[in-house]
Amino acid sequence: MSRNASSFGFNTYSYTIAYSVENCLARLADFGFAEFELMMYPGHLWPPETNGAQRAALRRLIASRDFRVVTLNMPNIDMNVAGASAEMRRYTLDLLRQIVELAGDLEVPGVVVGVGKANPLLPAPRERLSGYFFAALDELGPLAKRVGTALWVENMPFAFIPDIEGLMQALDRYGNDDIGLVYDVANGYFIKENLGDALRRCRKRLKLVHLSDTNQQVYRHDPVGAGNVPFPEVPPVLKEIGYMRLPMLEIIAPHAEKDILASVDKLVAMGYGQA
Repeated sequence: MSRNASSFGFNTYSYTIAYSVENCLARLADFGFAEFELMMYPGHLWPPETNGAQRAALRRLIASRDFRVVTLNMPNIDMNVAGASAEMRRYTLDLLRQIVELAGDLEVPGVVVGVGKANPLLPAPRERLSGYFFAALDELGPLAKRVGTALWVENMPFAFIPDIEGLMQALDRYGNDDIGLVYDVANGYFIKENLGDALRRCRKRLKLVHLSDTNQQVYRHDPVGAGNVPFPEVPPVLKEIGYMRLPMLEIIAPHAEKDILASVDKLVAMGYGQA
């Protein structure tokens, strides 16, 4: 067990291929983690594979261990709400509807969503892509409210709106104050955003902060120290803007436990997890 693990949430990305979500949670609890972001992945936790009895059992497990599941997330690789074809958009929305419903069944506060991806060689006009994104919010927003969760949009470098200024402008234009925002520090650093300015810009919608390391040449979600994200810049800004939730470790590593626990200790030394 790490005495510092309780100062961070844990995203289960590194465990999606080899572990069911139940086995993953039990293992991570042994290291002191109690707050989680669960990744949607077949064989790990995938709505079409999870019936009502299984959802009830998972909800009981979460409650019995005093776990806090903050968000459900999905890799945003197979799915695209801004795809050129109506068929891809429909496929994506149908899966997202199931994820939102699962969040309601598990009493999870937020579902992480992306704005969608453009063709990198010949992107569709920005206004068309924004229309697809807003249409997705039109469908998913009322469902989220009805089942007791909320949509939290994440900054992603491969999205057609990668930057926080563009995301905030789009969400303000859409106009639904229930839609939150997840700021991923590695994603912002990769596109050369000023992390402090970005966090201040999104403070009114900020629900969760993701932490991992990367450089600015190759996009990564590495253990702390493997890239050059300026992590010490972040805690003073989080304090300034009144961010209260635990930061979420979204580290993808082949030796997950060793690397992530080492990352925890490094982050604490940089000012994270301190009152």
